[in-house]
Amino acid sequence: MKSVLLFASILLGTSSAFAAVEIDLKKFGDSLGGWKARKGKAAEYEISEATYRTYQPESSPSPDGGIFVSVRIDHVRKKLLASDDHASLELSFAADGTLVTAQSSLALQGRTITSELIKGGASASTSVAAPYVDRAVKIGTDLVADLSSKLLREKIVEPGRVSFPAAIRHNYNLLYQAVKAKADEPVMTDAKPPEALPEKPGEPAKQPEANSAPPANAPEANRPQSTMVDPKTGKTVPLPDVQAYNPSGAPTTPIPNHPSVQKDLIRAGGEALKLAREVVRQEGK
Repeated sequence: MKSVLLFASILLGTSSAFAAVEIDLKKFGDSLGGWKARKGKAAEYEISEATYRTYQPESSPSPDGGIFVSVRIDHVRKKLLASDDHASLELSFAADGTLVTAQSSLALQGRTITSELIKGGASASTSVAAPYVDRAVKIGTDLVADLSSKLLREKIVEPGRVSFPAAIRHNYNLLYQAVKAKADEPVMTDAKPPEALPEKPGEPAKQPEANSAPPANAPEANRPQSTMVDPKTGKTVPLPDVQAYNPSGAPTTPIPNHPSVQKDLIRAGGEALKLAREVVRQEGK
């Protein structure tokens, strides 16, 4: 049971380590001299004094998560009334970028030469340090050897056609180096802004400033009480707390409920009224 779980964890780790296999078209084109021919869709170069043209590769996803790559290669024949020769190179890559199979075919004036489907089996790898690279080298060697042997049977003597398998091997090496497995990048989801995060435990709450004014809705017990001295008794009498005028209604002035306090207020009000009348009479004279 433990071995099954271990194998499953290895499979899950492998699937998350690689997201897709892709071709670096710029790297492949630059290695051939740049995509400068056929309106930027092909590259032309010379091998053994013969001119060849490679078109941008076409790729499609494989069911196992890898890709299938197909490249068209032309032998440009510059002779009068001579048509170009054509070749195709087909490579299959696994999801981790390992080369699986390779196959190529040549079309020379109506004659078609197709190589065997070269597979990268376990016997193809002999290097322990770089088994995948060694396997790819073995596949390329077997592919070109099969094409060259079949080409010799057709008794081809034209230099550009004889070196056509070498041009295919050249494209094979450069294309293999341009294909890579793109690592999967972790994606952050459900991220919260800093203000939405909860406060750290043990963090003291913010205290109001000492010099700040009391809020308008502060309790009545915390507000200072205004007083006045009665001129007759010499006692300190509390004055009613007159609130600001409310536009939506009549001003409210609370009246103390204690009877003795009410009497003291009435008496103090009467004395104040008498003093006001006396002041007005003296000023009128």
